[in-house]
Amino acid sequence: MRLTLLVCVMAFLPCLAAAKRIPPAKVAPVVYESIRYVAPNDDGRRAYIEAQDIQTNRKLWDLTVFTNRIDPKLEEDIQWVFISELSLRDGTLIVKSERGTTYQVDPRTKAITECDAARSPAPDGTADPPDIPEVIDRAIANGSLAKKYELSHRINPFYLRGDFNGDGKIDVAVLVKQRSTGKTGIAIINGATDEVTVLGSGTAIGNGGDDFEWMDSWEMYSKGRMDSGTSVPKLRGDALLVSKSEAASALIYWNGKRYVWLQQGD
Repeated sequence: MRLTLLVCVMAFLPCLAAAKRIPPAKVAPVVYESIRYVAPNDDGRRAYIEAQDIQTNRKLWDLTVFTNRIDPKLEEDIQWVFISELSLRDGTLIVKSERGTTYQVDPRTKAITECDAARSPAPDGTADPPDIPEVIDRAIANGSLAKKYELSHRINPFYLRGDFNGDGKIDVAVLVKQRSTGKTGIAIINGATDEVTVLGSGTAIGNGGDDFEWMDSWEMYSKGRMDSGTSVPKLRGDALLVSKSEAASALIYWNGKRYVWLQQGD
């Protein structure tokens, strides 16, 4: 009996060793204003959506929503994370990953915002790392700045997209922490050049100082937005509205030469 069981187990071991992740589920496309949006799920290193003309089936563009960081010491395919669902809400694409992370995508500007940090726990009970967009991974997480800064996930979302310098390209603002001091701040990645500007995290700006530990919320403040009761100058691009609950808020915007601080209420 024991010998038979041992033989069965040994015969099954090669199958276990060669085990691969199951193929991703087919994602139903969504259609909005004569454009079909699909999630091909054909690239394990990046999860992307594709826009197609529904009349001609011609590809209009594709957009990477998040990338998967691959540990070369592990089997690659078991590290792949794909898109699990596409939907539409008020003209905004809602993209869900297999980890449970939800992204909002503006199909007009291609701005991406992570709006739900809920993730499935790993087998050991620890949370999976958040999905990191390719531009952040390239410029900071695995770039030259990785020696000085690390990504900070203390606020959700931990990154925002917008045309912050008004050049027509989508830039990315991401929360970072200076490794040597622990001071937090914002790194803005130029969408055209990948050049990074760090605000806070040891580099002072306006009343925000060189440590944004006080900040507990932030959002993208669109170029065309006008709030009553505020003295906001005409913006060249989108801005960042950074806030401390029930205390103070400020706009960080590009003045044509550098990013500047505008305290709200002044």
